[in-house]
Amino acid sequence: MTKKERVVLVGLKTAENYLTFDDSMAELANLAKTAHGEVITTVEQNRDQVDHQTIIGKGKMEELRQIIDKENIDLVIFNRALTPRQGQIVENFLETPTIDRIQLILDIFAKRARSKEGKLQVELAQLEYSFPRIIGQGKTLSRLGGGIGTRGPGETKLETDRRLIRKKMTSIRQELKEVEEHRRRTRQQRNEQEVYQIGLVGYTNAGKSTLLNLLTSANTYEKDQLFATLDPLTKKWRLPDGFEVTVTDTVGFIQDLPTQLVDAFHSTLEESQNMDLILHVIDASAANRQQQEQTVLQLMEDLNLRHVPVLAIYNKADIIDEKQFVPTQYPHVLLSANDPDSKEKLTNAIQSIMKEKLQPYTLVLAPDEGRLLEKLKENTLVITTDFDESTQQYVVKGFAKENSFAITKMNQKK
Repeated sequence: MTKKERVVLVGLKTAENYLTFDDSMAELANLAKTAHGEVITTVEQNRDQVDHQTIIGKGKMEELRQIIDKENIDLVIFNRALTPRQGQIVENFLETPTIDRIQLILDIFAKRARSKEGKLQVELAQLEYSFPRIIGQGKTLSRLGGGIGTRGPGETKLETDRRLIRKKMTSIRQELKEVEEHRRRTRQQRNEQEVYQIGLVGYTNAGKSTLLNLLTSANTYEKDQLFATLDPLTKKWRLPDGFEVTVTDTVGFIQDLPTQLVDAFHSTLEESQNMDLILHVIDASAANRQQQEQTVLQLMEDLNLRHVPVLAIYNKADIIDEKQFVPTQYPHVLLSANDPDSKEKLTNAIQSIMKEKLQPYTLVLAPDEGRLLEKLKENTLVITTDFDESTQQYVVKGFAKENSFAITKMNQKK
């Protein structure tokens, strides 16, 4: 078992972040734990503004250095982005490897990536972050591949030559462009096949993977830790009446998601732009639930997702007092993804949204059109199927996407 690095967390509380500071520091501790760090202690500083050189000021830096010596600290993690210059000054003063929140998140993503695309995206994000920090890093470069904040796909060492890094970044972007083109063709194919697509989004650790498993028996990796899922996963789900849809799990959002990751994962997150319905999974038990909700809603806004219908799913109802619970997103459903009985409740809520957003149709089918009836059940939300004894015909009523064959056939018969 790999020895855990002894970590000290450093946070700066100002007038700008005092409302979210405690939650943010708790989240940083969880991130460090997810990266297999052992948080020994936390150093917090109150200041009116950021010290441009050291973030927390020279006096607090001296106190931090004493803690490092006393507690035999291996790594210092700042809860805010460090500029290349600040990182260099702080690390030289402390004589201890120092990373920031962004580098920590990138490290976790590097551990979680499984697909070729995921690994490429992480590597690109790490290179973009590291590129302006190459000069003068000295000790940091010597530890690459040796601990938290230094991992990458394949645990390879970062080339110190800026020209090689530029070349590598160009190569990765080209590979990602090819993967994105393949993804675009797949999306187009699904649209042409009239497939109804559902996307799962939410704050990291809200329970998206557990929910995907509840609906589709996908057996995806689910664990109570941040960023348990990185690579998007699409599975088929057959509703009780036969309607077959797809459900796509995406990477969890987080407060202050690094810009490099938003850019690098654009093609992955772009999957959500083509969804017919988004399930916004929310941890109903989270102390800072509303802040997490707003983080996701803002990122959805940034990704141009607000035009897609959204159903809020308040998860983890089994560990809260439902009588005290007050929802803030509508429409919504409160459930526990760990409870098999929740599947019916969620299915009914999803079908209600479908009935609101899809186009209603009525088709009259001859007795010999049984194959068409089966196709309707598989590709549309069939509500009723009645056999008219007097005419010896089937009368089918349901809801379908506007470009579906059911709507086209109905219009042709008018």
